[in-house]
Amino acid sequence: MTKDVKNPDLSDEQKAVLFDKATEAPFSGALVYTFDTGDYVCANCGSKLFTSHTKFDAGCGWPSFDQAVEGSIITEKDTTHGMVRTEIMCAQCGGHLGHVFDDGPKETTGLRYCVNSLSLQFTPKK
Repeated sequence: MTKDVKNPDLSDEQKAVLFDKATEAPFSGALVYTFDTGDYVCANCGSKLFTSHTKFDAGCGWPSFDQAVEGSIITEKDTTHGMVRTEIMCAQCGGHLGHVFDDGPKETTGLRYCVNSLSLQFTPKK
């Protein structure tokens, strides 16, 4: 796993999220309200991270999923900003995606993967 730029078309904002662990403003991301059928891939390396079947509206302002594609995500303890959270990163390239919380839908996994839109690209099913 490396944190190298794989996609030369990344914007400065995407690079800030993926490599500097920045967070986009809530409700500002292009994928917050996308509920079409398809896959969500890493904006840097293209690895499949989430599917539309696992996306839900958590009302938090960021795309939220209750399950990641198996083996696609790695986690790390994050103690920044006076909080203890679990950071999620792309297992392929190490890009920062967001955080996972245990306040997701109880009828599924109970998890909420809270992801920056800027770290994702959506690939619609054809």
